[in-house]
Amino acid sequence: MKDRIEQAIENFRSGYNCSQSVAAAFADIYNVDKDTILRASASFGGGIGRMRQTCGAACGMFLLAGLENGSTTPKDIIGRDNNYKLVQHLAEKFAAENGSMICGELLGLTGNAPKAKRPCSQMVESAARIYAEYLTDKTTIDE
Repeated sequence: MKDRIEQAIENFRSGYNCSQSVAAAFADIYNVDKDTILRASASFGGGIGRMRQTCGAACGMFLLAGLENGSTTPKDIIGRDNNYKLVQHLAEKFAAENGSMICGELLGLTGNAPKAKRPCSQMVESAARIYAEYLTDKTTIDE
């Protein structure tokens, strides 16, 4: 999984946004082609359309969570709940590690910023590592 983390960082250095960088590093696991995952994740960069809201790297991780176990039928309440639990689990890990999930705060652009401003590349690495750890451990999500 270390290669996936390095790929996410390389994607970002190559010019993809934070969300695209994370999502594209894992897309092949789900048999999603590169163009499709890049288009699907494109809008989430910069804290969703550069609005500095939810971190785009975290959004890329959440998009992957949907590919991992998202429900595909409207009445699949158990599947939907399981997906939400996974997203909440990943979000808690991301926020605990980085001090926030809000792009503007992570970049030090708001009064609620964590102690130190964090570069986007660090968020990409963090999200990719958290997701890789989840895939490796298939962590049990608490009920």
